[in-house]
Amino acid sequence: MAMSHVYRTQLKIGFENGVNPDTNEVIVKRKTFNNIKTEATADQLYAVAQALASLQKLPLHEVERSDHSEIVGD
Repeated sequence: MAMSHVYRTQLKIGFENGVNPDTNEVIVKRKTFNNIKTEATADQLYAVAQALASLQKLPLHEVERSDHSEIVGD
């Protein structure tokens, strides 16, 4: 049976940086934070993202968690 082991987690926060006049889509500027504890919950990550967003000039647009894992077999 194969097993998955999360070995790295990143927190990616997107901020609204205007609107594309041609497509009317929001332009998103992203910041990535590495070395996030792999056992961090979604609530904890969102709270951190909100705290960091309060220090920024641009409004918060999105919060993303990116887990990297290794799959190993027997």
